Amino acid sequence: MTEKEIKNAIKYWETTARRDYDTMLGLFKIERYPESLFFGHVVLEKILKGLVVKETAEQSPYTHDLVKLAKLANIDFSKEEIVFLNDVNEFNIRARYPEQKFEFYKKSTLKYTKENLNKIKSMYKNLCQKLK
Repeated sequence: MTEKEIKNAIKYWETTARRDYDTMLGLFKIERYPESLFFGHVVLEKILKGLVVKETAEQSPYTHDLVKLAKLANIDFSKEEIVFLNDVNEFNIRARYPEQKFEFYKKSTLKYTKENLNKIKSMYKNLCQKLK
């Protein structure tokens, strides 16, 4: 990738992550907790993809695996943060079977969602700082 392509790709991931961050917050506000958590996954995925481009000077791979993206971006996460990223991977429910979705919906209480969104918000803000 050229320097301009790298800059444009990073800007794309950063801009779309910010838009999805707002969507995540909006869905939480209207009590669409599972969907809010899904967008939390998307937010972290996109900001990590921007960091992959920054680190590798190549397009980010087509994956939704946050741990894989973190490794490619060469981010030194703690073991606890890696466990959290694996947990957030479970929020990517778009292609899941109906019974898996239903279980996730039942699990996505106000308390569960709020706790996870707070962690997602904190991680997102820290990752945005690395992108600068």
